[in-house]
Amino acid sequence: MFLFIIATFISLFSISLGNSSAQLNIFEIPFFYHQHFNPLIAMTTLQELHNGWHAGEQAVHKLLRVPTSSRENPTSSGLPPSYARRVTISPLVALGALDDQGRPWTAIWGGERGFIRPVAQGVLGLQSIVDKTNDPVLKSLLDGIPDGEVYQTADGQGKPISALSIDLESRDRVKLAGKMVVGTLGARPGTDSLGEVQMALHIQESLGNCPKYLNKKTIRAHIPSPELVSNTLPLPEEAVKLISQADMFFLSSTNNQTMDTNHRGGAPGFVRVLTNSESDGVTLVYPEYSGNRLYQTLGNLHVNPLIGLAIPDYETSSVLYLTGTTSLLVNPPSSILPHTKLAVKITVNSALYIRDSLPFRGEPGELSPYNPPICTSTSYSPESATAIASATLISRTLLSSTISKLTFFLKPERGHIIEPWKTAGHVTLDFSTELDNGYVHMNDDDPQSLNDDYIRSFTISSPPPTEVGKNGVQFEITARKTGGPVTGLLFRHDYKRVPLEIPVVGFGGGELRVSSGESKKKRVFVAGGVGITPLLSQVEDFEGGNDVEVVWSLRGDDLGLVGELKEGLRGNVKVFVTGDVKDEELEKARGLGVRIEKGRVKREDVLGLKDEDRGMRWLLCAGEGMLKVLQGWLEGEDDVVVESFGY
Repeated sequence: MFLFIIATFISLFSISLGNSSAQLNIFEIPFFYHQHFNPLIAMTTLQELHNGWHAGEQAVHKLLRVPTSSRENPTSSGLPPSYARRVTISPLVALGALDDQGRPWTAIWGGERGFIRPVAQGVLGLQSIVDKTNDPVLKSLLDGIPDGEVYQTADGQGKPISALSIDLESRDRVKLAGKMVVGTLGARPGTDSLGEVQMALHIQESLGNCPKYLNKKTIRAHIPSPELVSNTLPLPEEAVKLISQADMFFLSSTNNQTMDTNHRGGAPGFVRVLTNSESDGVTLVYPEYSGNRLYQTLGNLHVNPLIGLAIPDYETSSVLYLTGTTSLLVNPPSSILPHTKLAVKITVNSALYIRDSLPFRGEPGELSPYNPPICTSTSYSPESATAIASATLISRTLLSSTISKLTFFLKPERGHIIEPWKTAGHVTLDFSTELDNGYVHMNDDDPQSLNDDYIRSFTISSPPPTEVGKNGVQFEITARKTGGPVTGLLFRHDYKRVPLEIPVVGFGGGELRVSSGESKKKRVFVAGGVGITPLLSQVEDFEGGNDVEVVWSLRGDDLGLVGELKEGLRGNVKVFVTGDVKDEELEKARGLGVRIEKGRVKREDVLGLKDEDRGMRWLLCAGEGMLKVLQGWLEGEDDVVVESFGY
């Protein structure tokens, strides 16, 4: 596979050293490379920097309060044998390069193990099928070189490159940076759109990375048939859909001396499209999850905010290439990315979306256990984590084996005036002072703890007060013990012996109030489990009767929660009980005036309440699974209000 690369090296060494290629033996190439060719390639070395950190990295460390004064950069000079072996068995490599405008681009090549491997000391040879018409990295590296002609460095510099070799079956990755010193693009018989690229990459820096946020995939080689869909902005709908479903992308950056290519991953949908229009432009945002705190990418972006992305679709071989300008967001507003301490916003300047362009496909496997959940809940609202009040736990009443009513005393912080919260509203509490144990790089026993900000929102199940005042007021939440750290603390803490005081960072919600106001629409409230809590605070809406219909799915062992329903509401409620339940418990619940049926909620149980003459307003509060089913049933309805307690 690499005979051409080796032959090119022989030719190159002959030019550099004045020797005839006939005089060289291929086994002597490493010796000649080390003795004569390597010193010609100039580059800022780690030893020339402060402990190996360049100015941008140092600035980000300072911004994020990361101690680095006594910490050396773990990046290795050259390509250690252990890294070379890992690169050889990786079936993919993401490559970064700069175009003639200095903009970074990223591409993904390979498809089978061994397509990239060492061919000399510190040199990787690479051979891959490429989309020679559209691939922006190929154009950046070999533009102007005719097919079959060889690019080789004339001054010892080469073209800056960065790379990430990646094995998605074993979650292994190695970062590489250096120069392309030899390259050529050959024609592929029978097609004008594909070519075969061969390159020699002189590796000057390398670093093995951890497996966090890598979602497993089985990669196989594929012969693509590229079709350019769009090379303009805004993005086509197909590209936006790709972003919304992506669980991985690759990004390249530069500090104007070296380059960096790496991966970002998460649960599908972790990248968010903020705007996509001619008037507002195209902007994306992605979270920077807890990593190794080297901040090599962010350090580059601090020096030079330009970035290049490749977002692959492993099932179809389609790919979205983007280049643009970045902004670093520390504690971004929840309207941009809830539950995120650090994020990067990208203003896209140029994009290409190509169907079936990549030389590989991938079968999805296990998602990384370190992926944080995607927060889509409207119950998270604070724009900052600054405490406006404190909430002290004063009582806990068990309503079922896993559900309790918790009463808090709310006291405003000095200088803050707390307005009464809305009916069916929620409170957002910051548990980080109780639960956050500080930074750790890996934690296989509790991987979700690495990105948890320990901020949670709970629906307030007691009616809002007329005023809070300076002296404070009580409020209640009704919560299920989920097994997570926050509810675990609330359910186990001995508050009678040791007070539990939690900062309050905001109030919000109120969208699930059933009062119709001026609207004559019929209202149907559909709840799952503790999704009934927005109704518990709406006493005034049911004191004089109300024609709202309530459909409630409830587990048998949670039937005790029915007793929390206000008397004026009980006649409007039909409970669908799932799981085991004793007959005497059913009769007790029926004695409260609610209608009870065994079994799951069915489509006709919801849609059968529809009133075509009056029109409908649907109010839904449940976990993600039930919400997905309900929204499918109500597809096409124009007045559906949704609140999830899934996160």
